Amino acid sequence: MFTKMKNIDSAFRYVRGFTMLVIVGCVMICCYTVYKSFESVSQTRDKVYILANGKALEAYASDRRDNVPVEARDHVRTFHKLFFTLDPDDKVIKTNITKALYLADDSAKRIYDDLKENGFYSGIISGNISQTIQIDSVAIDIKEYPYRFSCYAKQNIIRTTSISKRNLITTGSLRNVSRSDNNPHGFLIERWETIENRDIGVENRK
Repeated sequence: MFTKMKNIDSAFRYVRGFTMLVIVGCVMICCYTVYKSFESVSQTRDKVYILANGKALEAYASDRRDNVPVEARDHVRTFHKLFFTLDPDDKVIKTNITKALYLADDSAKRIYDDLKENGFYSGIISGNISQTIQIDSVAIDIKEYPYRFSCYAKQNIIRTTSISKRNLITTGSLRNVSRSDNNPHGFLIERWETIENRDIGVENRK
């Protein structure tokens, strides 16, 4: 009789231990499943799909702070290309300058007004002159806000008989503003000034 009771008690402890092991295993599996589900949802939220030319392109969202140097450099490059790329066409000049002025404050507007008043743009049109710019580098200091920048570039002034080459260095600072279609990077150039703009050579056209 005691032997039967002992066997029943051992069997009960075995079943109870096995049941507890199964329960712990199920809880661990459930917790792991929930964790992976949240992780998967979080990764999905960071994905952005962009429709371009009828194709869905996948991109990843990231913190703005991670991309400040890259976006700031591209903002400065875009502004300088728009402001200094000129052709002997009044509409082209107005279009480029208008786009450029969305990216900067009144310091750029004052320079534009001075050039216009001095007949610079009229001379471009009447002389059939084109001007292009090649950005060598853009240095951004993100240690302090507003972010200071320096832009180093070369200008080509293309005339009928020659191409003048000029060295251009400008400085300014970048302030955060709201993003828009006219200002996709969300920066505004402030206190923009030209440090150097000198001739470095003339090449005769054949």
